Amino acid sequence: MEKDSKIYVAGHRGLVGSAIWRGLEKQGYSRLIGYTHAQLDLTDQRAVEQFFEAEKPEYIFLAAAHVGGIMANSLYRADFIWHNLQIQNNVIAAAWRHHVKKLLFLGSTCIYPRDTPQPMPEECLLASPLEYTNEPYAIAKIAGLKMCESFNLQYGTDFIAVMPTNLYGPEDNFDLETSHVLPALLRKMHLAAALMRGDWATIRQDFDRRPVEGIDGTASEPQLLEKLEKYGIASGTMTVWGSGTPLREFLWSEDMAAACIYVMEHVSFRDLAAGKGTEIRNCHLNIGTGSELTIASLVRLIADTVGYTGEIRFDASKPDGTPRKLTDPSRLHALGWHHSVEIDDGIRRLYDWYCKQ
Repeated sequence: MEKDSKIYVAGHRGLVGSAIWRGLEKQGYSRLIGYTHAQLDLTDQRAVEQFFEAEKPEYIFLAAAHVGGIMANSLYRADFIWHNLQIQNNVIAAAWRHHVKKLLFLGSTCIYPRDTPQPMPEECLLASPLEYTNEPYAIAKIAGLKMCESFNLQYGTDFIAVMPTNLYGPEDNFDLETSHVLPALLRKMHLAAALMRGDWATIRQDFDRRPVEGIDGTASEPQLLEKLEKYGIASGTMTVWGSGTPLREFLWSEDMAAACIYVMEHVSFRDLAAGKGTEIRNCHLNIGTGSELTIASLVRLIADTVGYTGEIRFDASKPDGTPRKLTDPSRLHALGWHHSVEIDDGIRRLYDWYCKQ
């Protein structure tokens, strides 16, 4: 990419896209294109085609996706597979038709089987069944990966798929129903600590910024308490879904962005397909740290950061999800990129950002 190349970041307002956007700006890329969902619905094929005809992007970071945590994945299975397939099909096909020089498709490590060897290399894709709770989302992301691979093999495009591990960072989703585990825990702990102190001003400010099921900071104390209790927050106690035993890997979103930009600048599909013989598959790249911790350890780390000193309970009747999900990032390491932010430092950075919002 040249510094004046036209670069479209699809999903530039979200956790992933906003980190990539900031990373590109820091590195001097000056012609960035970003459309909000209100301006461009990526599930609308005609609208996507009109966008490509008007803007003519040269490079694309496809970070737009319909995402959520274990609760959302369980409840809205049709939304997760349909929305993501629509977005991917429209953008990737349009990129081919309009001769985009390079596209980076962002997936997720949930594409890997539930009971696969750990850490997970790229080659374990489709080796055994997926985790049931996020199967629709995983299938959509596998389809996107295979779409990139297939266009490259048939049409000679340079579409690369990367699979980041669990991400967290600025502009994360903190909605208590749909967010992923780390931002959900951080917000819950923040509210639980305020409730222990009797700090209703902080609770009301938080609900004003991010209403919960239509309830904002103007609600009565009983109404606020009812919503807090629904999500496991009571005076002196906080309840966490699951047993706390699953192991998870977390990557600071700005590290992920740096990896994506590095791949766009230095890696091609030819590099990834080299030496694979007649059956070329699994040319995607894991992006991760290669280290992990239990959900229980994550909860304690967040509690220490936030200053929550109350009781923490684990509700083992609720689903745990995949028992372990550790990436093998050695392929990306061999290409010259490593992460820089460790989990304890990242949680401190994220909580500082959250409080300043």
